[in-house]
Amino acid sequence: QVHLVESGGGLVQPGGSLRLSCAASGGAFSIFRMGWYRQAPGDQRQLVATITTGGIANYADSGKGRFTISRDSAKTTVYLQMTSLKPEDTAVYYCKVTTNVGADYWGQGTQVTVSS
Repeated sequence: QVHLVESGGGLVQPGGSLRLSCAASGGAFSIFRMGWYRQAPGDQRQLVATITTGGIANYADSGKGRFTISRDSAKTTVYLQMTSLKPEDTAVYYCKVTTNVGADYWGQGTQVTVSS
């Protein structure tokens, strides 16, 4: 069982920045991909960005040029640096890990609110 702990959400003004972190632990597993998704009230959960253990990153159009996904050298922690935040970025952000055998694990979510 993979356990994910997210941190870094909060309230920020439009144009501001936030950095989200997600640390994976527990059990014997190999991670294939880590990523961030978000869900605004009334909306479906949507991709924000993913990164493979090989370092290949993928971004949704909404975050291109503003968000950067990265992971630590141990490849068990994933970060999402968000800049130039907009009110429409307001959502609960979820971390997701996909293992080498295709199992998906989700974090509990962290609230990001962009408001003046």
